[in-house]
Amino acid sequence: MAEIIRMPKLSDTMVEGVVAEWHKKVGDSVEEGELIAEIETDKATMEFESFFDGVLLHIGVEKGAGAPVNDILAIIGEKGEDITTMLKDEASGANAAPAKEEKKEAPKKEASKPAAKTEAPKPTITKVVKEAPKAQPSHFDEGLDIKISPLAKKLANDKGLNLSQVKGTGEGGRIVKRDVDNFRGGNAANFVNRESYTELPVSQMRKTIARRLGESKFTAPHFYLTVSIDMDNAMEARASINKSIAPNKVSFNDLVIKSCATALKQHPQINSAWMGDTIHQHDHVNIGVAVSVEDGLLVPVVRFADGKTLTQISTEVREFAKKAKAKKLQPQDWEGNTFTISNLGMFGIEEFTAIINSPDSCILAIGGISQVPVVKKGEIVPGNIMKVTLSCDHRVVDGVAGSQFLNTFKNLMENPVLLLGAYNI
Repeated sequence: MAEIIRMPKLSDTMVEGVVAEWHKKVGDSVEEGELIAEIETDKATMEFESFFDGVLLHIGVEKGAGAPVNDILAIIGEKGEDITTMLKDEASGANAAPAKEEKKEAPKKEASKPAAKTEAPKPTITKVVKEAPKAQPSHFDEGLDIKISPLAKKLANDKGLNLSQVKGTGEGGRIVKRDVDNFRGGNAANFVNRESYTELPVSQMRKTIARRLGESKFTAPHFYLTVSIDMDNAMEARASINKSIAPNKVSFNDLVIKSCATALKQHPQINSAWMGDTIHQHDHVNIGVAVSVEDGLLVPVVRFADGKTLTQISTEVREFAKKAKAKKLQPQDWEGNTFTISNLGMFGIEEFTAIINSPDSCILAIGGISQVPVVKKGEIVPGNIMKVTLSCDHRVVDGVAGSQFLNTFKNLMENPVLLLGAYNI
C-alpha cells in the first residue's frame, strides 16, 4: 500500500519548503530512516529521512522548487504499484491532510475542475536594463560654436554626451562619427541613457524575516532606552582573562551575554513574553544571539545562560556561528529564546535600534566601543564608551522597569569583577 510523504513542518515558523537536493530518484529502493532529500526551510537546510520502506514511486516537488507545508512531497510503495488514483484524489483534495480545527461543512457547490498544481520556478537573478528617452543636447553645448557632422551630432545626442569634451579629428577639428564612437568620458557618459536594476529571488529565510519582523514592529508598541557604558574595566578584564585564565578566548559579546543573563534574573519582567491574554514571566534565561548569514539573520539560543561560565558561553556562541554559516543549525538550536541580543559593534556601528524578536518583550542592540573624551574626577581624559539600546514591548515592560534593567546591566559591564568569580570563568 503506497504511502504519501508530505512537506514537513521543520520549524515553528515554516509555511513553505524548498527541495535543495534529492538523494533518491524514482524507482530507487528506500529504507525507513534513510536520507532521501534535503529541504530548505526559512532558517536552515535540513536532512529529511524516510518514514517507510519501499520504492520511490513519485516525486511531487522537483529540486529547486517549493511547496507549502503538507503538500505532497513524494510517494513510497511497492515496485510497480499503480498510484494513478492516489494522485487524482490528491489533486481533487480527497487525500488532503485534515485541518487542526473542525469547520462546519459549507453548502455544496457544483464541482469545478481543480487547478493544476504548478511548481515554483527555480530562483534566478535577473539584470533588467531600460533605455531612457533620447537625451536632448546638453546645456554644456548651448551657445558653443562646435563643428560636428550631422551623423556625429545625432549619435552624441543619443548618448547624452557633452560635446565640449569631445575632441574632433576631422578637417579643421570637426567632430565626426569615429570621435563619438571612441569617446570615453567616464561612467556617467556611458550610462547616462540607461536605467537598470538587478532582480533577486527572495529566499525562504528572507520571506520569514519580512513577515515576522513586520508583525513585531506593527503589533508590539516599541519604545527605546539608551545608555552609555564605560568599557575601560571590561577591556582590562577581558585582556587579563584571555592572557592567563580562560581556556578559550572570551569576546566582548560573551561579557554582554553573561551580564544580560545575570541582570535578567534580577529583573524578571524583562525576561517575559506577551501571550495575548496572559504574560509569561520566565524563570529560565535563554538568550538568543543574532548571527548574520548570507540569506539574512538567524538567532541561535544560549540556553540557561545565567548558569553558564563565560568560557562555556564563548564556546557555544562560536559553535553556533559556524553551524549557522554552514546552514547546519537544527530547530532545537533556535527555539525557546526569552531575550535577544543584536550586536553590530564589530561593523563600526556606534548606536542603533533593533526590532523585538517575538515573542520576547525586549531586545538589546549593542554598538561599538568608541574612544571619546570623558570626565573622570573632574578631568577630561580619554575614555572607551559603548552605547546600548533596549527595545521594549510597552504591553509588557514600562519605562521604569526597562531603565532599572539597563542600570543593572551597565553596573555589571562597568564592574566585570562581579561576573568573574571562580565559577564564572
